Amino acid sequence: MGLESGEQELSPESFKRLDPVEVHGIPFHKGTARRWRLISEFKARPDDLVICSYPKSGTTWIQEIVDMIRHGGDPQKCEKTPIYKRMPFLEMPHPVVSPLEELEAMTSLRTIKTHLPVQLLPPSFWEQNCKIIYMARNPKDNVLSYFHFHRMNQTYPDPVTWNQFLENFLAGKVLWGSWFDHVRGWWEAKDHHPILYLFYEDMKEDPGREIQKVAQFLDFELPELVLNKIIQHTTFERMKANPMTNYSTLPSFILDQTVSSFMRKGMVGDWKSNFTVAQSEKLDGICDQLLRNSGLTFRTQL
Repeated sequence: MGLESGEQELSPESFKRLDPVEVHGIPFHKGTARRWRLISEFKARPDDLVICSYPKSGTTWIQEIVDMIRHGGDPQKCEKTPIYKRMPFLEMPHPVVSPLEELEAMTSLRTIKTHLPVQLLPPSFWEQNCKIIYMARNPKDNVLSYFHFHRMNQTYPDPVTWNQFLENFLAGKVLWGSWFDHVRGWWEAKDHHPILYLFYEDMKEDPGREIQKVAQFLDFELPELVLNKIIQHTTFERMKANPMTNYSTLPSFILDQTVSSFMRKGMVGDWKSNFTVAQSEKLDGICDQLLRNSGLTFRTQL
């Protein structure tokens, strides 16, 4: 399983700051759009676990938590390989990894990362009734983190300025589309499929409680000693310093961590450092409108 017929892999230089390409109305990186047929035809297995989120919602955090749960809280078993190798990113646009080929070669109990909106998840995941963990983060911290990620990710469109990026985010004109549609779509899907819907803010408030939810969803029992090991191993400070989770093993032509760290602050409420009162009120208004009657609410501070 490789590139579409007749394609040639992009060089690092030709890969920089590419404009998005729409697939079914959703803006994607060109590298993802080029492989869309292969992605959409991906063959899931019944024991696959999907970890899904809108970008910069704590995806790597929940990935490492899941891996620690499955390895009985043994950090050494999680520190042999970078997280993006242990849990391939289904629609990864970068040319340095081939997630579809890696997933095909993996033995069972695969864990697969995706940022796809619910309507674009490959049908085989629904057909196989795969378990899905969804991580959501409040939109204010999410967009600020996403802005800084665009600054350091040399393969993503140039965010230009904070004001411009925020306007694009509110309009759904950023990679992976509308945050509002994304979080609501997956929220509604949980009524029909085995989906554990988690909130970043809840995880920050009480990691032990939320990690136990994950373990129960995956049919694992976590003794207190193991739970405490997982909590300690997956603190923001530990993960930011861990080369197996901080993406420092990717080349700088993809992620330039001299511009901004992949793991920057990991806090709730950092949005206050960038938002004007008018911007905050505008986002609140759009949130009220687009999430109305969904039962979905987000905390922007703890």
